[in-house]
Order: sequence, then C-alpha cells, then structure tokens
Amino acid sequence: MNSLTALRSAVRGRVRLPGDPGFDAARRPWNLAIEQTVAAVVEAADADDVAALVRHARAAGLGVAAQPNGHGATGRTDGVILLRTARLDTLEIDPDARRARVGAGVPSGRVQAAAAPYGLTGLPGSSPVVSVTGAALGGGLSWFGRAHGWIADGVTALDVVDADGLRRRVTADADPDLFWALRGGGGDFAIVTALELTLHPAPRLYGGRMLWTAGHAPAVLDAYRRVTADVPGELTVWLDLLHFPGSDPMVAVDVTHLGGADEARDLLGPLERLPRPLSDSRRVMPVSEIGSITAEPTDPGPGLSRAELLTGLDDAAAETLLADPIAPLLSAQIRHLGGAFAQPSDSPHGPLAEPYALYLFGIPADPATAEAVTVRQRALAEALPVSGRKPLTFLGPGETAADAFAPAALERLREIKRRRDPHGVIRGNFPVLG
Repeated sequence: MNSLTALRSAVRGRVRLPGDPGFDAARRPWNLAIEQTVAAVVEAADADDVAALVRHARAAGLGVAAQPNGHGATGRTDGVILLRTARLDTLEIDPDARRARVGAGVPSGRVQAAAAPYGLTGLPGSSPVVSVTGAALGGGLSWFGRAHGWIADGVTALDVVDADGLRRRVTADADPDLFWALRGGGGDFAIVTALELTLHPAPRLYGGRMLWTAGHAPAVLDAYRRVTADVPGELTVWLDLLHFPGSDPMVAVDVTHLGGADEARDLLGPLERLPRPLSDSRRVMPVSEIGSITAEPTDPGPGLSRAELLTGLDDAAAETLLADPIAPLLSAQIRHLGGAFAQPSDSPHGPLAEPYALYLFGIPADPATAEAVTVRQRALAEALPVSGRKPLTFLGPGETAADAFAPAALERLREIKRRRDPHGVIRGNFPVLG
C-alpha cells in the first residue's frame, strides 16, 4: 500500500485520489482559471483528523495545503495533499466578551449573521463566502478596516496543527513568533483549525450602491476624490468602473457607514449633489446583509485579477483612469484605505501608508481575451502611481511573498518557516521561501 492509498486508513474524513469519482471537482480552486494539480484531496472530519493527516504526510515526505473552498489559490500544489476544511465549522459568539470563536471552514457571512442579533460585527470583506480564517491569514482588508484595521489585528488566539502534526493553541504570550506570522503572513507556518477574534459594536449600518452611466464618470470620480480626502474611519467608499459584456459601461460608488443615514449623507455631500443615479440601493441594513452591496458571485468561476496600492489619486491619475474604456476588463475598483489601516500594526505587512487600493478584474473567456485582459491591467498599473507593494490577500498567482512584505518582515517570516517547518510539510498559497 503506497502512502496515498494509505490515506484512507490514516484519516476519518473523505479521501479522493486521482481517478476517483469527484476528484477533479474536489481539487478545483475557486478561480477556475487556475489549474490546481494535487496528489490527493482530503476533507478533514475535525481538528484531530487534520493532525492525523499532517503526521501521515510528514512521514511520507508529502506536503499539505489547506483550503476551505479555494479562494486565493495559486496552483502551487504539485504533489501536495489538498486539505479541505469546510467541515471545521465551529462558530461561537460571546457577546459579553465581544469575541467569536470561528472554525477554519466558516465563511464571513455566517459570522456576520450570528453576531448581528447582539449588535456586533466582525470585519467582513466584500464577499460573504470567503472564509474568515483565510482572510485573516492574508491580513484581510475589510469594509470596516478604516475604523478597526486589518482583520488579522483582531485575532486574539489560534488553534493550529503544526508541521509535526501536533495540535497547539497559539497566542501572543504562548508563542509570539508564530502568533505574529499567522496574523497576516499567510498559511505557510501551521494549519489553522480555528481562531478567536474581537467583535465590534455595530448598532447601525448604512450602506449600498449608487450606479450611473459611464458619461457621469468624470463627475463621479471628482466627487469621490473630494469625499475621501477627509472623512472619519466609520465611512468607507469604493469606486467601480464597470463594463459587463453586452451592457453599456457604468460607474458605481459603494458605501458603508457605521452610523446613521443622515450623518452618512452629510459626509457624502459631493456625491449627493450629482445627477440622480440610475439606481441607489443605499439603506439602513443589518450587518448580516453587507455582502449584498457589491453582489459578488457566490459560485466559483474563472477570472484574472491584478491589484496595486496607489500612493495618491491626483488629477493625472484620474485622467489616466478615464482616458480609455476599461474593456476588456469587467471592473476597475478603487478602495479608499487610510484611517486605522495607516496606524501602527504588529503584523507582517504593518501599516498601510497608501491611501487607495486598485483592483482590476477580467474574465479569460479564451486565450486571446486572457492576453488582452493582462495587457490592459499592466498598462493601467504602469500608468498609475503605484507603490510597488501590495497586501498578501491581493497577490495574484504569478506573484510571491516578496511582493507583499518589506525585506525585514520577509526575512523574519522565512526564519520562522525554516525553524518551525524544516521539511516543508505545510504549503501556503504564497510560500515565503518560494
């Protein structure tokens, strides 16, 4: 019996090997444009099962890559056992301590729904189906990050399986090096089976999307720049240039405000004075419905993305963004950062000094379109004032950890990896030694 066949007796969860029914579907990442070749797929039954898998892999000289559903996959999985953690679905809310205990397979939307009845919120991203653990391991850019910082900043403890297959609890006091690395350094150091994080008061939330035809884009962008020049951290505003196949180009502004509608409208004054939008979904909403604002797909699909951090959004940058249609891109999104993001953070990335993030997305319908999307993304990135660094959670498949971290932080991450996992058993999406 070879080491892969022996997996069936080493773990209690479901094992799929090449040739088994459902293997190809089980190994696919969320982004179907990425080819993910793996030696086996294991759906762990629980944290003990994860530990048994890691011990088996270590003895067999194999690696293990953990993915709840494959967000952030890069395809660097040849010869690796793919660990699916969806069944690690513990979720406990302690409203008095304002704390949540979240299993590795729990999506952001479920945390929001569980915390909302207590007037509390986690730090959700734009999609409700991304796992909280995956977002935190990459640092995590949230709708409420301008008020509360990185998602990883709110992590207070992690339950992990280390590279020796031992279950451990990691805190700032018990293991400061590993605690630091896991709060934004990626999944290259241990397999997180659950984490504990701080919840925040959210008695009121106002949010939604305003949508105009592209002819209003110059005025919308100008108003967006004026709004984001000086607003409190409770307000977050994103701008989206949109061009969906078969439709006219559009421009949208997405908003969340941890506060009342009247206060939000006052802060959004320049946007309020624009011509009436085609649609305006802004309303007072429960935090559990925040995923409806951008209505991102909740099923896997192919995509090509590129992200950058912008050092500014001056007249020249605005002119560049609007000089030509974004096609063949579907969207060019600008996220306002600043606020708590720019404050000190004891995380591998540290504070985000850049005031805006740029996210460019297209669908590779065929090889020619894929090439055109890549060319357009490159042209925009090269023409805009980018800093050259970007959050780990925004890296693309062809990028490396060196694109996210400053040299000193990267070297510390590498030293921790060498010491804690000398045999390379744990494989993150962006290996720090790669």
